[in-house]
Amino acid sequence: MAYSKEGFFDNFGGKYVAEVLRRPLDELEAAFSEAMKDPEFLKELEIIQRDYIGRETPLLYAETASKILGGAQIYIKLEGLANTGAHKINNAIGQCLLAKRMGKKRIIAETGAGQHGVATAAACAKLGLDCTVYMGEVDVRRQQPNVAAMEMYGAKVHAVTSGSRTLKDAVNEAMRDWAANPDTTHYVLGSALGPAPFPDMVREFQSVIGKEVKKQSAERKLDVAAMIACCGGGSNSIGFFAPFVDEKEPRLIAVEAGGIGPGVGENASRMTGNASRDGIMQGYKSRFLLDDDGQALPTRSISAGLDYCGIGPQLAALGRAGRIEFTSALDSEALDAVKFFAKNEGVLFAMESAHAGAEAIKLAPTLPKDKAIIVNMSGRGDKDIFITCPVFRPEEWKQFLISELERLNESKDIHDANSMVK
Repeated sequence: MAYSKEGFFDNFGGKYVAEVLRRPLDELEAAFSEAMKDPEFLKELEIIQRDYIGRETPLLYAETASKILGGAQIYIKLEGLANTGAHKINNAIGQCLLAKRMGKKRIIAETGAGQHGVATAAACAKLGLDCTVYMGEVDVRRQQPNVAAMEMYGAKVHAVTSGSRTLKDAVNEAMRDWAANPDTTHYVLGSALGPAPFPDMVREFQSVIGKEVKKQSAERKLDVAAMIACCGGGSNSIGFFAPFVDEKEPRLIAVEAGGIGPGVGENASRMTGNASRDGIMQGYKSRFLLDDDGQALPTRSISAGLDYCGIGPQLAALGRAGRIEFTSALDSEALDAVKFFAKNEGVLFAMESAHAGAEAIKLAPTLPKDKAIIVNMSGRGDKDIFITCPVFRPEEWKQFLISELERLNESKDIHDANSMVK
């Protein structure tokens, strides 16, 4: 599992930041390197992973789905069963524990779908740290359950109203906050991107997924033909793939957001899209969706966690080298995958993870029955009820929302009347 060389993975990576952030990044890099060699830190992390996160997570044989599709046997790594409902907690706990070791008392984070925000807020609650989360206004609206969870954990959630009001803009706001408060604050970046050492650090804390998969598949003597993960910024995919990237097999397949089509602004396909190019943004060099002036293009995805305009530098390098295969799934294909695995396996994929499920549905029938495919279900779909219900049961959902609004208004009227009586 190769670390970057001076912050670079081939031509991608680096530390392209203002001078004010150089010192905190250098301090973070030194602290991370020291902590990963400290048996006491690693033991404390292992105990929290076991007792708080709930590791190791199961590797489920999707028997019914495999029979229906024919071909390869499908296995699902159930990261959705980790505490807080997704893989994001692996990195959040690791970074918060490191920040506490460094004497930082305040944590900030960005979030798209909300799972990283929830994980960071929970980790801060567990470790006694103050937490502020930046989230694009668009994502705040479509991910209210996660916003509520963050606030329950004691975090302050700031809705970002600048730019496209999505993940890219939340990252910008978090970086500005960190630049203004480097001595007291640590920025828990949620994906394997940004300036060094974040790509190495996030991959390292997420690699627990791939290490468990390697162990679990060996115990079952699986002949793994392919491993599939969805890919936004790339934290779940690089963590899933990490122990395998220096080996020739199995195939590693990363699935980007195909959105509603191939046009500019219709998807978030950085490695397979026709608007993708090399660029430098938010402190690192990678593949981005950019216009001719080097400005970020609009993206689109039904999943808030996959609509970022860039991709982690190690993933970009591995994609260019051919070790990771990149493909994409349309919004409609992801929705179909949610229904398929829910009905046939009793597993509710998050919309992000369902992009990987969609690829498995396409790939399995093309492979022999004695081969295995492992899909990383990076999160569960509880959080997506406000996205999926309007699609799957629109009339019932509409009536539910109307009745809830009436109930809330009635409760408010009763409260106001009681206040007047008092």
